[in-house]
Amino acid sequence: MPLKLKGDVIYNEIPSSKDKALKINLNKYIYGTFSEIGAGQETVRHFFRAGGASGTIAKAMSAYDKDFSDSIYGIEEDGRYVTEERLKKMLAHEIELTEDRLHRKNHPGKIFFSYANTVTTIDFAKKFKGHGWVGIKFQLDPLEEYNEIILHVRFKETDAKLQQETLGILGVNLIYGAYYINDKPKELLKSLYDNLHKVQIEIDMINFSGQRFSYVDNRLMSLLLVKNGMTNAVMFGPDGNNLLPAHQLYKANILALRGSFRPVTKVNMDMFTLAKNLFLNETRVEAENTKIIFEITLTNLSTEGEIDERDFLERAELLCSLHQNVMITNFQEYYKLVEYFSEYTKARIGLAMGVSSFVQIFDEKYYRNLSGGILEAFGKLFFKDLKVYLYPLKDQRTGEIRTSENLKVHPRMKELYKFFKYNGRVVDIKDYNPEILDVFSKTVLEMIANGEHGWEEMLPKGIAEIIIEERLFGYSRRKFAKLK
Repeated sequence: MPLKLKGDVIYNEIPSSKDKALKINLNKYIYGTFSEIGAGQETVRHFFRAGGASGTIAKAMSAYDKDFSDSIYGIEEDGRYVTEERLKKMLAHEIELTEDRLHRKNHPGKIFFSYANTVTTIDFAKKFKGHGWVGIKFQLDPLEEYNEIILHVRFKETDAKLQQETLGILGVNLIYGAYYINDKPKELLKSLYDNLHKVQIEIDMINFSGQRFSYVDNRLMSLLLVKNGMTNAVMFGPDGNNLLPAHQLYKANILALRGSFRPVTKVNMDMFTLAKNLFLNETRVEAENTKIIFEITLTNLSTEGEIDERDFLERAELLCSLHQNVMITNFQEYYKLVEYFSEYTKARIGLAMGVSSFVQIFDEKYYRNLSGGILEAFGKLFFKDLKVYLYPLKDQRTGEIRTSENLKVHPRMKELYKFFKYNGRVVDIKDYNPEILDVFSKTVLEMIANGEHGWEEMLPKGIAEIIIEERLFGYSRRKFAKLK
C-alpha cells in the first residue's frame, strides 16, 4: 500500500484502457462478440493485448465489404450503413448467434454481450470528419433479459488513425461501464471520456434500455450530455426518446421557439401556432419537410447557478404532452443556434420570439468575445433567408403594445435594426390573442406556490391537470385540497 504524505490531494484514479480490458478478461463469466465496421478492429485490439482474452472473446469480426455485410445483417432500405438501425441489427444478430451456438447447460454461469460499432472516419479531403454509432447489448445474469446502451459520436480529430484509436478507447470504456458502473448511469456517462478528451470526440445522443435501466429517463441523460460538455445540443421527441439532431435537421426547414417553459403557457402556444402558420406560408417551405423545435438553453434551466434535474424533467413532461420536439442547447446567443442549424441544412430557418428577447439581441455586451463584435454576430444570425417572427409585448406600466414598429433599441443600434426591419427579416405576428398578453410563467409559478386560483386558465388545455395530478413545480396535495 503506497504511503500517504502530508499535503496529498485525494482524487479518483482513472484505470487505463488496458486495466479495464484486463478486468473484463479475467472475469470468467463475461463472454461475447465484437463486430466493428469502418475503423478497424480498434476496440477488440485492447482486449487481445491486455491478456487472458480467450475466455472473453467469442468472436471478433469486421464485415467491411458491403455485399458481405448485407448477407450477414440484411439490406437496409435506405442503402446506408452508418445508422442506428444497422447497429441494432448487428447487436441483435450476434447475440442470437451466441445464444444458438452455446448451450446454457454447458455454460450455466456465462453472461453474454455483443459489442458493435459502425462508423465512417475522416474523408481523404478532410472536409467531413466522420461519425458513427457505438453500442453494447449485454446481460448481468444468465437468466435475465438483455440491456442495451447505444450512442452516436462525431469525430473531431483530423487524422483517421487518431480517430480509430479514440474509437477503441471509447469502446473499452463503454463495455467496462456497462458491467461495472451500470448502477450509476450518470457516472457511466462521464466514464465514457476516461483516457479521452472532449476535443477528440463528441457524443450527441445516448439511449439506455432494458431491465437494469428501467428507471433511467433518457431525456435526463441527454441533458447531462450538454451539461457535461460532451455536446452542445441534444433532442428528444414527444415520446420522450432521444433523437439524433443531425438526422432530424438534415436538409429540413427549421422553426425554433426558445423559452423557459416553466411552465408552458397560452402565450407560448399562441406564439408557436401563429409563427408556424407564417413560416409554412413562406416560399419553398413544405410542412412535410419542416421541423418545429421548442428550445431550452442551459441558462434557462439553471436555478441559482445550478441545474435542477427534476425541474427539467417536469418541463420536458409538459412539452412532450403537447407533442413537441424539444432541444436542449448550450447556445446562449441566438447566432450560435443558427450557426448550429446551418451545419445541417441550407433550407429556410425561422426564429419565433417575443419583443423583449428580440431587443436583447441588440445588446453589444453579448458579443464582446467576437473580433467583429455585433456585426459579426448579426452576419451569422441572419443567415441567408432567416426570419424572426415577432410576438408583441404589452407594456405593464402603460398598457402599450410593443411590436417591430415601436420597439426601442439602443440609439447606436437603431440603423442596424432598420436595415433588418426594412429588408423583411423581422415579421410581426399580428393575429395574436390580446387577452393573454398579461400571462407570464413567473406569475403562474407564484400563484401555484401561494395556492391561488386562476392560474389554470393561463395554461394550454390539459396542462393544469398534469401539474395537479403529477404535483409538478412544487404543487402539493395540500394545495390541491385547498383549491378544491
